[in-house]
Amino acid sequence: MSTFRLGTRSSAARSLTVAIALAGVWAPASAQNTYPTRPIRIIAQFQPGTSTDILARVIAQKFTEAWGQQVVVDNRPGAGGIVGTEIGARAAPDGYTLTMGVSSAFGINPTLYSKLPYDALRDFAPIGNIALTPQTLVTSPASPYRSVKELVAAAKAKPGAISFASLGSGSTSHLTAEMFRSAAGIQLNHIPYKGSPAAHGDVMTGQVAIMFDAIPATLPHIKSGRLRGLGIGTQTRSPLLPELPTIAEAGYPGFEAVGWIGLVAPAKTPVAILDKLNAEIVRILKEPDVRERLNTLAFTPVPSTRAEFAAFMKSEIAKWGKAVRESGAKAE
Repeated sequence: MSTFRLGTRSSAARSLTVAIALAGVWAPASAQNTYPTRPIRIIAQFQPGTSTDILARVIAQKFTEAWGQQVVVDNRPGAGGIVGTEIGARAAPDGYTLTMGVSSAFGINPTLYSKLPYDALRDFAPIGNIALTPQTLVTSPASPYRSVKELVAAAKAKPGAISFASLGSGSTSHLTAEMFRSAAGIQLNHIPYKGSPAAHGDVMTGQVAIMFDAIPATLPHIKSGRLRGLGIGTQTRSPLLPELPTIAEAGYPGFEAVGWIGLVAPAKTPVAILDKLNAEIVRILKEPDVRERLNTLAFTPVPSTRAEFAAFMKSEIAKWGKAVRESGAKAE
């Protein structure tokens, strides 16, 4: 009897072990097959109408159409993207709260701020990149500078005499100008603004000589002739402005300054859910209507794997961190 009972317990234990193992195999597949079963929210760290908000709404609409579950955009602006990003970091890792992975909050802030309420790498699981927003160098149409070469020559002739506008200390536009200043070996006078309209207005009238800003903001003005483009911060020319030389080809090989907007989830979100979200983003970015809309808005679609986006984020933190340190910019 004793032997029989021991064998029964041993058999039961083996059955339980097998059941647990099978559950471990089936659980990820089940999560991927059933997700989502309720509404999803996507946190956008900036105001409605901004690049981050626009892309969030494109993705939300397509998720809703694909899965039959409502996907809403939750705008949580403030503190250069910190407010919304912290909310995303503290959310449950179940795939029902996602956050826009923007270059300012995830690439610049880790170095710009001495203390952040989130860790860009530790607290998030990358899902995938969505689009790039290259920085463009612009000046007034009445400016004496018609090329990057002429601008640099003038800056070297009169160090510190040429002013540049930015969207604020530590912004992508500011740090791009600092990278350019360092690459060209020139001195420039920084004048920070609180937004593109005011900065663009002063550059158009020549009150400020130059500025860097993202192509979605500058493209309409370059096309209309209200701003003159001098260069773009990509490695190859943009199809949106094929006549505009890259700063790299203007004599500064390797120069690259590109904003980016992707999607992330809280750390420890199940891998199967992350994979499903990534696959859907890649599919969405291949749809002709989406590509046409992004092209109209001057975004460059960049579908990626999760691993590619993770590696990209790490490299961007290092690149922008160097620019922050060299500029001396700090925010608290």
